[in-house]
Amino acid sequence: QVQLVESGGELVQTGGSLRLSCVASGRTVRATTMAWFRQAPGKEREFVGAVRRNGGATYYADSVKGRFSISRDNAKNTVALQMNSLRPEDTAVYYCAAATTEILSTIHQVSAYYYWGQGTQVTVSS
Repeated sequence: QVQLVESGGELVQTGGSLRLSCVASGRTVRATTMAWFRQAPGKEREFVGAVRRNGGATYYADSVKGRFSISRDNAKNTVALQMNSLRPEDTAVYYCAAATTEILSTIHQVSAYYYWGQGTQVTVSS
Protein backbone atom coordinates (compact mmCIF):
# COMPACT_ATOMS: atom_id res chain seq x y z
CA GLN A 1 0.00 0.00 0.00
CA VAL A 2 1.02 3.57 -0.68
CA GLN A 3 -0.14 6.62 1.20
CA LEU A 4 0.08 10.01 -0.51
CA VAL A 5 -0.12 13.28 1.38
CA GLU A 6 -0.28 16.61 -0.43
CA SER A 7 0.54 20.02 0.98
CA GLY A 8 1.09 23.57 -0.17
CA GLY A 9 -2.34 24.63 -1.32
CA GLU A 10 -3.57 28.07 -0.26
CA LEU A 11 -5.19 31.28 -1.41
CA VAL A 12 -3.10 33.25 -3.90
CA GLN A 13 -3.69 36.22 -6.18
CA THR A 14 -3.81 36.02 -9.96
CA GLY A 15 -0.31 35.89 -11.36
CA GLY A 16 1.12 34.41 -8.20
CA SER A 17 2.97 31.15 -7.65
CA LEU A 18 2.56 28.10 -5.46
CA ARG A 19 4.50 24.92 -4.97
CA LEU A 20 2.59 21.78 -4.08
CA SER A 21 4.32 18.80 -2.55
CA CYS A 22 3.32 15.17 -2.30
CA VAL A 23 5.02 12.71 0.00
CA ALA A 24 4.60 8.99 -0.53
CA SER A 25 4.94 6.49 2.28
CA GLY A 26 4.30 2.84 2.87
CA ARG A 27 6.05 1.64 -0.25
CA THR A 28 8.44 3.20 -2.69
CA VAL A 29 6.97 4.79 -5.78
CA ARG A 30 10.26 5.30 -7.55
CA ALA A 31 9.36 2.70 -10.19
CA THR A 32 5.97 4.17 -11.03
CA THR A 33 4.51 7.09 -12.90
CA MET A 34 3.21 9.86 -10.66
CA ALA A 35 0.84 12.64 -11.54
CA TRP A 36 -1.17 15.61 -10.42
CA PHE A 37 -4.86 15.99 -11.15
CA ARG A 38 -7.31 18.69 -10.13
CA GLN A 39 -11.02 18.98 -9.60
CA ALA A 40 -13.02 22.19 -9.54
CA PRO A 41 -16.51 22.34 -8.02
CA GLY A 42 -19.07 20.76 -10.33
CA LYS A 43 -16.43 19.50 -12.73
CA GLU A 44 -14.75 16.19 -13.39
CA ARG A 45 -11.27 15.46 -12.14
CA GLU A 46 -8.78 16.45 -14.84
CA PHE A 47 -5.17 15.71 -15.63
CA VAL A 48 -2.62 18.41 -14.83
CA GLY A 49 0.77 16.78 -15.28
CA ALA A 50 2.73 13.59 -14.84
CA VAL A 51 6.30 12.47 -14.46
CA ARG A 52 7.71 9.09 -15.36
CA ARG A 53 9.81 7.14 -12.90
CA ASN A 54 13.21 8.52 -13.84
CA GLY A 55 12.00 12.10 -13.63
CA GLY A 56 13.26 12.90 -17.10
CA ALA A 57 9.99 12.71 -18.99
CA THR A 58 7.13 15.00 -18.04
CA TYR A 59 3.71 15.57 -19.56
CA TYR A 60 1.26 18.43 -19.11
CA ALA A 61 -2.28 19.42 -19.92
CA ASP A 62 -2.42 22.13 -22.55
CA SER A 63 -4.06 24.47 -20.07
CA VAL A 64 -0.99 24.50 -17.79
CA LYS A 65 1.82 23.98 -20.27
CA GLY A 66 4.50 26.63 -19.85
CA ARG A 67 3.18 27.67 -16.43
CA PHE A 68 3.38 24.49 -14.34
CA SER A 69 6.33 22.22 -13.79
CA ILE A 70 6.37 18.78 -12.21
CA SER A 71 9.39 17.13 -10.63
CA ARG A 72 10.20 14.19 -8.40
CA ASP A 73 12.85 13.17 -5.91
CA ASN A 74 12.96 9.39 -5.80
CA ALA A 75 15.37 9.36 -2.87
CA LYS A 76 12.78 11.19 -0.79
CA ASN A 77 9.71 9.58 -2.38
CA THR A 78 8.28 12.99 -3.23
CA VAL A 79 6.77 14.73 -6.23
CA ALA A 80 6.25 18.47 -6.56
CA LEU A 81 4.15 20.74 -8.72
CA GLN A 82 5.47 24.25 -9.25
CA MET A 83 2.67 26.52 -10.41
CA ASN A 84 3.44 29.95 -11.84
CA SER A 85 1.29 32.65 -13.43
CA LEU A 86 -1.75 31.32 -11.66
CA ARG A 87 -5.21 32.16 -12.98
CA PRO A 88 -8.66 32.03 -11.37
CA GLU A 89 -9.48 29.03 -13.55
CA ASP A 90 -6.70 27.12 -11.79
CA THR A 91 -8.81 27.13 -8.63
CA ALA A 92 -9.44 23.52 -7.65
CA VAL A 93 -8.56 20.75 -5.27
CA TYR A 94 -5.26 19.30 -6.44
CA TYR A 95 -4.61 15.58 -6.05
CA CYS A 96 -1.41 13.61 -6.17
CA ALA A 97 -1.68 10.19 -7.77
CA ALA A 98 0.57 7.19 -8.25
CA ALA A 99 0.24 4.38 -10.71
CA THR A 100 1.27 0.84 -9.80
CA THR A 101 3.78 0.74 -12.63
CA GLU A 102 5.27 2.86 -15.36
CA ILE A 103 2.59 4.03 -17.80
CA LEU A 104 2.54 6.10 -20.96
CA SER A 105 -0.48 5.72 -23.23
CA THR A 106 -2.92 6.15 -20.33
CA ILE A 107 -0.93 8.80 -18.52
CA HIS A 108 -3.76 11.34 -18.77
CA GLN A 109 -6.47 9.04 -17.44
CA VAL A 110 -7.81 9.06 -13.90
CA SER A 111 -8.40 5.31 -14.12
CA ALA A 112 -4.70 4.64 -14.74
CA TYR A 113 -3.76 5.65 -11.19
CA TYR A 114 -4.35 3.40 -8.21
CA TYR A 115 -3.21 5.52 -5.27
CA TRP A 116 -4.56 8.97 -4.48
CA GLY A 117 -3.95 11.61 -1.86
CA GLN A 118 -6.66 13.47 -0.02
CA GLY A 119 -6.14 16.66 -2.01
CA THR A 120 -5.06 20.21 -1.24
CA GLN A 121 -7.12 23.30 -2.03
CA VAL A 122 -5.72 25.94 -4.36
CA THR A 123 -7.71 29.13 -4.69
CA VAL A 124 -6.69 31.89 -7.08
CA SER A 125 -8.40 35.22 -6.50
CA SER A 126 -9.05 37.62 -9.36
